[in-house]
Amino acid sequence: MIDSRAIISDEASIDPSVKIGPYSIIDGDVKIGAGTVIGPHVVIKGPCCIGQDNEIYQFSVIGEIPQDLKFAGEHSVIEIGDRNRIREFASLHRGTKGGGGVTRIGSDNLLMAYTHVAHDCQVGNHVILANAASLAGHVEVQDYAILGGFAVVHQFCRIGAHAFVGGATKITQDVAPFIMVDGARARAVGLNKEGLKRRGFSAADITLLNRAFKRVIKSRPTDEAEWAQLYELAKQNESLAQLLAFIKTSTRGIVR
Repeated sequence: MIDSRAIISDEASIDPSVKIGPYSIIDGDVKIGAGTVIGPHVVIKGPCCIGQDNEIYQFSVIGEIPQDLKFAGEHSVIEIGDRNRIREFASLHRGTKGGGGVTRIGSDNLLMAYTHVAHDCQVGNHVILANAASLAGHVEVQDYAILGGFAVVHQFCRIGAHAFVGGATKITQDVAPFIMVDGARARAVGLNKEGLKRRGFSAADITLLNRAFKRVIKSRPTDEAEWAQLYELAKQNESLAQLLAFIKTSTRGIVR
């Protein structure tokens, strides 16, 4: 299952069912779970832990040291879940001491060609990064978010669950859950209605979230009474509660 032209470190722990193509290099303390397929010319450097049934395509690099001048060789890792597809020339780097030492990527994600996940990023599940989308250090991307091609995200920003970021969009603030943003300098353009429909959100939920978008993203509540009304509604709706909690905990501000 491992091509004779691949180079495998004695430190690596690889399930017998893993396939590794020619000229790939597995260097250091690397753990790879059952059913994972690694194409030719892939470089994986430890410490690194990769789960089951992943597909890693040619010329991708996983676990390289971070592109952070403060990195001084300290112990750090990258952790990757199950059933991810990591396409050609993707680069995923280990964490740093300043960010907790761990870059994490969940399960069932698609990272298209030339995507970049920098040090200490936290990527959830069912996320799509289209071609050449790039996350700077310490970025959080929550479940089911989609970033269009060539989208770039500034350090320490958060992309909320079910958000949609248009292609070539520059993100310098947090993107709230369920929202679509677009533009060279990102602007919130509406609720991600089609995405929510595809994921089984009810018409009532979508209507409520659309009203919330107009009240807290497109404009701003003008007094405490209006916020209180929204929080009262959120007691009956988990999605609205998620949106309001995200906004409340934002430190960089919200894309509006």
